[in-house]
Amino acid sequence: MTTIGVILASTRPGRKGEAVARWVLDEAGQRDDATFELVDLADHHLPAIDEPFPPALGRYTLDHTRAWASTVARFDGYVFVTPEYNHAMPGSLKNALDRVYAEWNTKAAGLISYGVEGGIRAAEQLRLVLGALRVADVGPHVAFNIFTDFDAGSLNPADRHRDALTRVLDDVVAWSKALAPLRS
Repeated sequence: MTTIGVILASTRPGRKGEAVARWVLDEAGQRDDATFELVDLADHHLPAIDEPFPPALGRYTLDHTRAWASTVARFDGYVFVTPEYNHAMPGSLKNALDRVYAEWNTKAAGLISYGVEGGIRAAEQLRLVLGALRVADVGPHVAFNIFTDFDAGSLNPADRHRDALTRVLDDVVAWSKALAPLRS
């Protein structure tokens, strides 16, 4: 069975991303073509990069890096739930991406973003980084505006968001399966 990690990028207290990730997992849970699992960056001890060797060498010396590599490696694809901070993805996500290399390669990813303008700039920046990691990001994208899509801290997805999420998940699952021979 194809396994997709739903990566919750924000580690900020009171983050809106928890509601977004729960919504993604609830919607994905109705599918039978893949399993979906939450990967909350707040649950992983990932200090600023502290490995003596570049990640591309795969010579991880620290337990927290080896644990993160194992987490990343066990998925066939990912759905990133990211906020936009100062026109970019959060540092917690960039650090998590930069810690390991081969474990990300030849997998698919979908993007769910949120922010003042839907987190669009964070998503576009994330696409650049994913390309460098040899992750195939799918075209469909879900973008939530923190002023119009949240009410008193609760996420209120419109039908268009559900439709967009279906397209994201369809593509992530299909691309994850299509890329599987490259990983074997």
